[in-house]
Amino acid sequence: MVALLLEVGTEELPASFVQSALEQWQGLIPVSLAEAFLSPQQIQYFGTPRRLAVLVSGLPDQQPDRTEEIKGPPISIAYKDGELTQAGQGFARKQGVELDQLQIRETDKGSFLFAIQPIQGRPAAQVLQEILPGWITGLTGERLMRWGSGELRFPRPIRWLICLLEDQILPIQLEGLQADRVSLAHRVLHPHPVTIATAREYPQALVAAQVQPDVDQRRQTIQTQIQQVAQAAGGVAEIPVDLLEEVTDLVEWPTAVLGQFDQEFLELPVPVIKIVMVTHQRYFPVYSQSAPDQLLPNFITISNGDPQKSQIIAAGNGRVVRARLADAQFFYQEDRKHQLEANLKQLAEVTFVEELGSMAEKVARIEQIATQIASHLHCSPSVQNQIQRTARLCKADLVSQMVFEFPELQGIMGADYARQDGEDPAVVAGIAQQYWPIGSGDPLPEQLTGQVVGLADRIDTLVITVNSLADGTDEILVVDGQDIELTHLNSETTAANGYTVD
Repeated sequence: MVALLLEVGTEELPASFVQSALEQWQGLIPVSLAEAFLSPQQIQYFGTPRRLAVLVSGLPDQQPDRTEEIKGPPISIAYKDGELTQAGQGFARKQGVELDQLQIRETDKGSFLFAIQPIQGRPAAQVLQEILPGWITGLTGERLMRWGSGELRFPRPIRWLICLLEDQILPIQLEGLQADRVSLAHRVLHPHPVTIATAREYPQALVAAQVQPDVDQRRQTIQTQIQQVAQAAGGVAEIPVDLLEEVTDLVEWPTAVLGQFDQEFLELPVPVIKIVMVTHQRYFPVYSQSAPDQLLPNFITISNGDPQKSQIIAAGNGRVVRARLADAQFFYQEDRKHQLEANLKQLAEVTFVEELGSMAEKVARIEQIATQIASHLHCSPSVQNQIQRTARLCKADLVSQMVFEFPELQGIMGADYARQDGEDPAVVAGIAQQYWPIGSGDPLPEQLTGQVVGLADRIDTLVITVNSLADGTDEILVVDGQDIELTHLNSETTAANGYTVD
């Protein structure tokens, strides 16, 4: 049994591609080896921003000898009067077998002539040289590029290749690159080539050069360091799964670094601070241990640099996040100079969809649909008023400066501004929850205002789009197993050019 190592060294790969490539390899490589009659005992996959690698252990050094059965002509054509016809003899010659290697087999379509062809197993090194390039060229992704004068498309230029079978180099070639045993390690911490003596020592050799190639171990190291750093600061870190996956594939030797920002920025709503840190800066927020809902003026970033320079790294990241938070603070203060309802007149200047009217017209339709749904639900007058008010204000934050800069906060900022304006708590909750999922299996909005307005919004989007394509014909929409008939009304029938719900 032998071990095989393939490493593809690149310029910095997008984090999303590292995970995608390893997932593709997990489906491709075992199948490729099985089809080549080289079944291994273990396959390990490695990935960092600068490399994709696979270590295959327990490979046979040669394919097993085997026989191949090749289907030929039907017996009615292959034999006549008990003798092999010209068609039968031609089949034997074509397959390169002697006549005594022909057999008659029964199939679901009748009796056929088969050639039993013995195949001698080939050395694994020969077979691997043929299939390994396909493991690289078979990877797919978004925004692939070419470089130099080559034709290979890959997310980033490939700069080196390692291909070892035990301690021997397999001489594969790709885009002018010849496989070798020399890898590159961490750009900062170990800026020297690393020679891989044998395939089996690959993980240990990279770790010694301060590259952690194992994705799972790198992820666990990041999690542990984050919580340790947060605890030392008297806090508890929030670790969003998506962010953890992304930063894991952005670094080769992670170091968790604690940064800080000015206390005054904590006056901003928590979702604003988190959007700045998590979505825009890839920082992990830190909450107080004594007050779990209260953010601390700290963040944790995962550095790929020199741990000895952590203070400098923290200071640089702190300057960046303070600038982003200062922008958010300005937008927030500007938005609070007037009430949320004052934004409604600006919705007339915002296009919903080209040739389908403005957001102001959409809000008018949402109000109409939501009012009819509330009536069919036999809501009390007070609840109907809450639903109507929620529908009226549901899109008002789209023209706020905060949502213009941070679109992810739509609904969230509207709810915050409505709360500060003294709106009914049911209205505030409805504005925030209108975007919550309403599909089967998803948690419904908790507030009736959010349920009704969210449904009305989706009905309007669906029906106005369908009617624009169907030239105003009536449509039937099935919602949760019940038929809701949506009849298109023309402008002569209603000023809102809306819909009735029967």
